[in-house]
Amino acid sequence: MDYPAELRYTKTHEWVRLEGDVAVVGITDFAQDALGDVVYVELPPVGKRVEAGAAVAVVESVKTASDIYAPISGEVIEVNSALGDKPELINQSPYGEGWIFKLRVNPADADGLLSAEEYRGVAEA
Repeated sequence: MDYPAELRYTKTHEWVRLEGDVAVVGITDFAQDALGDVVYVELPPVGKRVEAGAAVAVVESVKTASDIYAPISGEVIEVNSALGDKPELINQSPYGEGWIFKLRVNPADADGLLSAEEYRGVAEA
């Protein structure tokens, strides 16, 4: 499994890449592997305000459907519309082209998220 050190993580298997006051959010390599082949992604509406821990999106695979939670509070400013036609991007590139949504956030709110090493302990427990 891959756990990029520059990202922050949640116990519910989301990752965050901070770009100033924008948080790019997706699901981890561990999560996409556990889900299996992703066949559909329900994206949140742009402009929606979300609270940390709230369900924001849904990823459906051949096995199950899973909620995707906001790792930190903020406003949805962009969604990965490419996932509408190619949901498999989440499997192929979970930390790259398979990102799910972007939030405008207070970057300090990310301080409570897990480091790559801490997340590895959660994922591999």
